[in-house]
Amino acid sequence: MRIATWNVNSIRARSEQVVAWMNRHAIDVLAMQETKCTDDQFPVMSFIAHGYDVAFHGVSGYNGVAIASRIGVHDVHIGFDGQPEYDGQSEARAISATCGGVRVWSLYAPNGREPDHQHFDYKLRWLGALADVTSLELSHDPAAQVALLGDWNVAPTDDDVWDRAYFDGRTHTSDVERAAFRRFLDAGFADSAGPYTPGPNTYTFWDYQSGRFARNEGMRIDFGLCSPALDDRVHDAFIDRNARAAEGASDHAPVVFDLS
Repeated sequence: MRIATWNVNSIRARSEQVVAWMNRHAIDVLAMQETKCTDDQFPVMSFIAHGYDVAFHGVSGYNGVAIASRIGVHDVHIGFDGQPEYDGQSEARAISATCGGVRVWSLYAPNGREPDHQHFDYKLRWLGALADVTSLELSHDPAAQVALLGDWNVAPTDDDVWDRAYFDGRTHTSDVERAAFRRFLDAGFADSAGPYTPGPNTYTFWDYQSGRFARNEGMRIDFGLCSPALDDRVHDAFIDRNARAAEGASDHAPVVFDLS
């Protein structure tokens, strides 16, 4: 079984590119973030035509999450209990479904914008509420097969950014954001790609501006956090830089996991 996560940065602009990539790499399940479309705009037929079922959640031209699977999409849930709102709105940032016996989440954590911005507080509350829900579920069923896949908008260590000094006073690397991310690891979830994609200089995101990709000035902010039972099944993982290098590509690279 092969699962992956990818911030596609607009699925309407890249649906054919995404599906072609899935076919080329024999992806069974793909968690997508930043689809940037409402539900009625989602290019469903692009996936169905290639044998993929798809569940999606989008309420505006921003955010948006989806799961595509050729091994079934069952028991779809939108959001999670206690998910905080931003500016009175519940944003499209979380969807989960059971695919081939694995509970797959597609997650798009808030960016935070700036450390003194209200969006930063929202980011911490969002991550905290998600940690409450997922850690409780794992404590109730330690044998659960769960994959928390997505764009976490947190670089957990200094090795996960191209220049630590550049990020002083910015989001993604602050102590409180890193502590929020560690809560998932402390609950028992594993950074399952970590052993197969060691840093430094191993990234999943490169900004479009200033030639960041060509100079490998990136960040590692896309992760698959697997429950212990599922992590035991991971026998390989890789970050597909070639997908980021393609013409008209997303600014993120997909992260792929092979399960026994």
